[in-house]
Amino acid sequence: MKIFKRIMLGIILIILLIVGAVFIFFKTAPQIGGKLQGERLEKAQQAKNFKDGTFHNTVGTKMDMSFKDVRKTLAHYLFADKSDKSPKQPIETRPFNAASFESIPDSIMGISWFGHSSILLKIEGKTILIDPILEGKRASMFSFMGPERFPYNEYVTVDDLPKIDAVIISHDHYDHLDYPTIKSLKEKVGRFYMPLGVGAHFEHWGLESKSIIELEWWDEIQLENVTLALTPTRHFSGRGFGDRFKTLWGSWVIMGRDKRIYFSGDSGYFPGFKQIGEKYGPFDLTFMECGAYNESWSEIHMFPEETAQAHLDVKGKLLMPIHWGKFDLALHPWKESVNRLAKKAKEENIELFTPEIGQLITLSESQSVEKWWETR
Repeated sequence: MKIFKRIMLGIILIILLIVGAVFIFFKTAPQIGGKLQGERLEKAQQAKNFKDGTFHNTVGTKMDMSFKDVRKTLAHYLFADKSDKSPKQPIETRPFNAASFESIPDSIMGISWFGHSSILLKIEGKTILIDPILEGKRASMFSFMGPERFPYNEYVTVDDLPKIDAVIISHDHYDHLDYPTIKSLKEKVGRFYMPLGVGAHFEHWGLESKSIIELEWWDEIQLENVTLALTPTRHFSGRGFGDRFKTLWGSWVIMGRDKRIYFSGDSGYFPGFKQIGEKYGPFDLTFMECGAYNESWSEIHMFPEETAQAHLDVKGKLLMPIHWGKFDLALHPWKESVNRLAKKAKEENIELFTPEIGQLITLSESQSVEKWWETR
């Protein structure tokens, strides 16, 4: 009996130590970020979609997985063939040249995609970096576990970038807001634009409050000749324990004098796309989420066919898929999302283009689909 009691006490002690370690981690790990409080909280409370301490989607959105969904997901991770979940060989990225990017005339729009949702955009002579995850190796709060980036022959880092006029963030999930990247950028960028509440993370990481600009849905702000507008999505936020929905999420409209761009961020399909199209469309180019979908979370991430429909809803002309090509965040093969979208785009007569990672693209001429991923 005494031996049994000692064993039980040992088990309890181990559990308490683990719980204590987890508690300390969530309280002290810098990458988790800050909390919505003080003046920032007061401002959030005035937002139309903020109620009972959290932000809300414009339509009802299922967030919790059923036991059946959890069981299927675990079974997939434990027993399913994972040979097609990531590239079989390193993805050969295009060499990125900052000088070439800077030399793009102000009258021409240029882009470079760095995988997933990270985009460098030049419009009206302004260089804008969107959802950069360049320094972090995982889309995770941990450096030793969580989705690891796919092997590339070359990764673009903050040091490789040209002068950045502004950074815009869609929401605070780890695959869109990367602590190591922001830490490297904070001395190189004058202005950071983001949804309400996300600034708490930036201030926690030592950025000056004057460099942090937070917007509510449908707010607009000028970056000289460029208009930025934060628009709704159907998603959620959160970086730590118990902070889901505590900061706002969204998509971005980027408008120059002649060109209009839509960046979807993360979203399930919803009527808001048509609202955005009616208010700000048509768009010359849309960066649309295409990846990390599943039936179990279909209301917060779109299937590829819905990506095509969302592009049509916002009145887009040229569609470039994002949110793929860098992380394994779902159960589907890594190539499946873009292949399904290409098929649907052909059916709907949508002009699709898929640049290679790191490739410098100018939208002064028509683009085409290059299926570079088929050999990876």
